[in-house]
Amino acid sequence: MHVIKRAQLQPIPLKQVKISGGFWSKYTKLIKEVTIPYQWEVLNDRVPGVVLSHAIKNFYIAAGEMEGEFAGMVFQDSDVYKWLEAVSYSLAVYPDPELEKIADEVIDLIARAQQSDGYLNTYFIIKKPDKKWTNLRDNHELYCAGHLIEAAVAYYKATGKRKLLDVACRFADHIDSVFGPEPGKKKGYPGHEEIELALVKLYRVTGEEKYLKLSKYFIDERGKKPLYFEIEAKTRGDKWDEQWASYFQAHLPVREQTSAEGHAVRAVYLCSGMVDVAVETDDESLIQACKRLWDNITTKRMYITGGIGSSSIGETFTFDYDLPNDTAYAETCAAIGLVFFAYRMLQIDPDRRYADVMERALYNSVISGMSLDGKKYFYVNPLEVWPEAYEKNKVKAHVKYTRQPWFECACCPPNLARLLASLGEYIYSVRDNELYVHLYVDSEVQMKIAGNEVKVKQETQYPWDGRIVIDILPEREIDFTLLLRIPGWCKDAKVSVNGEKIDINGIMEKGYVKIKRIWKAKDRVELLLSMPVMRVKANPNVREDEGRVAIQRGPIVYCLEEVDNGPNLNNIVLPKGCKFEVEYEKDLLNGVCVIKAEAERENYGSWGEELYKADVNVSYEPVKIKFVPYFAWANRAPGEMMVWVREK
Repeated sequence: MHVIKRAQLQPIPLKQVKISGGFWSKYTKLIKEVTIPYQWEVLNDRVPGVVLSHAIKNFYIAAGEMEGEFAGMVFQDSDVYKWLEAVSYSLAVYPDPELEKIADEVIDLIARAQQSDGYLNTYFIIKKPDKKWTNLRDNHELYCAGHLIEAAVAYYKATGKRKLLDVACRFADHIDSVFGPEPGKKKGYPGHEEIELALVKLYRVTGEEKYLKLSKYFIDERGKKPLYFEIEAKTRGDKWDEQWASYFQAHLPVREQTSAEGHAVRAVYLCSGMVDVAVETDDESLIQACKRLWDNITTKRMYITGGIGSSSIGETFTFDYDLPNDTAYAETCAAIGLVFFAYRMLQIDPDRRYADVMERALYNSVISGMSLDGKKYFYVNPLEVWPEAYEKNKVKAHVKYTRQPWFECACCPPNLARLLASLGEYIYSVRDNELYVHLYVDSEVQMKIAGNEVKVKQETQYPWDGRIVIDILPEREIDFTLLLRIPGWCKDAKVSVNGEKIDINGIMEKGYVKIKRIWKAKDRVELLLSMPVMRVKANPNVREDEGRVAIQRGPIVYCLEEVDNGPNLNNIVLPKGCKFEVEYEKDLLNGVCVIKAEAERENYGSWGEELYKADVNVSYEPVKIKFVPYFAWANRAPGEMMVWVREK
């Protein structure tokens, strides 16, 4: 068994956490009942009118059980692996023999496709058997291997079955025989990071130290000169441009990087792997590099929704404060990767700044990527939409104003499924005799703390309501510390234990209230978070948002939609003194709090046909407007959408 060298928080196994009601139970049930079955049908090409996946067929062809050619993206295998990972998390929470039977059959198929030396990638088995490991930069072999490993670990934890884990170990052993510092091995690393964090998961579940060493090697080798991608390209007779290095996070060795560069998903996957390796090897230099990259992302390159990666060209970060709204890329997978990164940083440094970003991304840029019915998806998550512009302006063609039933490049849908199915792992953490509550979710957790069994029950209507009730139910009296996050957006929080108010000013540590006591059965903690409607302004360096405000209440960012407010949302201005009214509408968008306001709309009178005018008289007419949660936009009639609203 491995030994964690750094005193990090420990997640509570998913099986021990039950999301029992409230906001997130709708999503976990939706994933189980709708999304996983729907995605299974898509992967088998059985949904009419949806772009063909061919992903399952590729495995049959690779196994020699079907005639045909490989079809799909070079990384098509990863769609199946992420789906299997989602299934694993769902089975851990909602046992389902029929779903488990389907998963076992898929696993059997994957095992039959694996080659005798452990290699497994249907693109190369079918299409280019003589080109394995010759183009790490572009061909995603290690990326697909990483997702296989993650699925295998998740399925083993959920079911105790080893078959997929054995497949993953054989493949990892093969990879270890190909890559490394030893003579005769390739000195390469993946073009798309992912295997780094996956290998650490495999190490943790198997205790095989070579998997940890291989992950560390991939991280340490990245960015060393001469760049492996350049050497590899010359060997292939392919071109290489030094400017491409930053796209692959290879412009510098990782410990020397100070800003998030290149492809956003790859960058946060890399950071996640760096944290994991740092924890296991007690490498403080990696931790400090991660903190620098974290600060750059979250203080200069992140949208208010938690979206990252502002450019459609390469799905990349660009430069500090470059956060355009109508051409934003903000890929769903990037927000998911930011959650992974935030969660890992939180475990090594229990600071609410990490949990706040994790929460921001979850409630906004992550779940905006899926429709409320669980069957349609956004790849790109803009903060402003004008439908005609996306139909007629090719510069904005990457943005869709309605969610799609699937994509040719379908990385986001199964990624969403696996994150939301595993949400229970993100709520609580333990360390020695401390229990941390990071997210406020209607849930129950059964765990051992300070050597004793205890059940903790959390009841809340968060994020619509700021009241959280936590019941402590130990089997006997127990001395431990309960730590509750006070979100950074909350300026007034009240805590009481058994009705007795606690002064939290002296017991706050990095944004967490520390309540140390001997807990008895039926002790009750009540947390009240003030949730006023907030007008949020962007840093003045974010030019696109100058003179505009975003509306936020609790962790939820709001937007205007044309269906509620009419066309030309840009003409709406918010007077500085206008008041907001919060109202829960149970029949709207599966039940959401909306925000209503008395605003004004600019009126230019009878303009005529002139394109430009001087000395225009502008009047302002009162208008009632309605904001809805950003995550729920585009679930009704298509139309304009806007997060950042002009302020008068």
